[in-house]
Amino acid sequence: MSDYLPEEVVLEILYRLPVKSLIRFRCVSKSWNSLFTSSAFINSHLTRSLSLPSNSNKLIVRHYLAHSIVNYFKLIDDNNDSFDQIQNIELPRRVQAYMLIGSVNGLFSLYDQERYILWNPSIRKFITLPKPCSFIGLRRHAFGFDPRTNDYKVVRIAFPYQRNMSEEAKPPLIEVYSLNEGCWRITGASFPPGIKVSNWSCPAAFLNGAVHFAAEYEYKPGGPCGPLVLSFNLLDEVFHVISLPNVTFERTNNVHTSVIGGSLSLLFYYDRHADNKCCAIWVMKEYGVVDSWTKQFNVNLNRGVEITRVLGLQKNGNILVEAILSRPPRCELSSYDPKSERVKNLGICGSSYHFHVDNYMENLGLIDKPNETVFERRVSRKEEMQFRSKENGTSA
Repeated sequence: MSDYLPEEVVLEILYRLPVKSLIRFRCVSKSWNSLFTSSAFINSHLTRSLSLPSNSNKLIVRHYLAHSIVNYFKLIDDNNDSFDQIQNIELPRRVQAYMLIGSVNGLFSLYDQERYILWNPSIRKFITLPKPCSFIGLRRHAFGFDPRTNDYKVVRIAFPYQRNMSEEAKPPLIEVYSLNEGCWRITGASFPPGIKVSNWSCPAAFLNGAVHFAAEYEYKPGGPCGPLVLSFNLLDEVFHVISLPNVTFERTNNVHTSVIGGSLSLLFYYDRHADNKCCAIWVMKEYGVVDSWTKQFNVNLNRGVEITRVLGLQKNGNILVEAILSRPPRCELSSYDPKSERVKNLGICGSSYHFHVDNYMENLGLIDKPNETVFERRVSRKEEMQFRSKENGTSA
């Protein structure tokens, strides 16, 4: 690899380089190109990137503008003193209207009807996944990473439709797409009986090799009741129930899972249309330990402005929120100080309930996959005209 440095020293240097440099260096030689696209190098570079403290300051913000039906992404430097926009990240044009499933390690999973993609903005590349095995019923999605096998997985839970309420509900079908395997599989996972997923619109939370859904017990006289977290382990592909502390929770149909400050969290929204709206944030301080659940924040959603959703935690301890600050009404990404309860506009606007904030890191994932060409060929002239009409705000 080098006539002057030992191979292990050269590799250690390369692991520390940013993705942009590695992309350029692929042209140096065939051997370097082969090295950078090998799974061993991709995984080692990821491990190194995860250990860098500088990555913890970078956030990626997704915001959606309804009038243009387009997702936008911005890279943010979140340090203790500022919230600076580093750059805009352009989503591939053909998939700008896709809905977000989730993000992990700088990779994104998005979908539209039955089309699914994985996208890596670091290398400006996306791949279209093959069609799933089943198209029945209502679907709940999740996206995560199994660190033990270095595999990214899309989880798809398909709930069959019930023709009438007297009909016994059929168990959902659990499908998993594995990036390493390159295909969907119908798993043998058994969905826990007597449990229903309680929020369909927000991405599931990924943490510790599992995806987490907000759920609740179905009503049964004398049976358990209340909210819970339903996790799906991405290694053994089985469900686990994570209970909440033995306290009485106010009734609400609006509960989200999240990861706040590196911990599994549940967000309870109360009285969305009343004057005393609030969001109670419960954090699991020690993963898997029920007694470690702690009510960490109580966000006043009516503090001078209307806060519609809690998004995450900043380095300075403030809470990122969606807030309606302007007239005519539109949502702005904002910072909420839990001590003073003041809200500060951060200058990024979008549609309510469509913001997404996550930690960002550079990643070589997908660089070893074939270039995306199939998706481009499958776009018909009719679809192209429909897309252009949406962009121009006219009807096709």
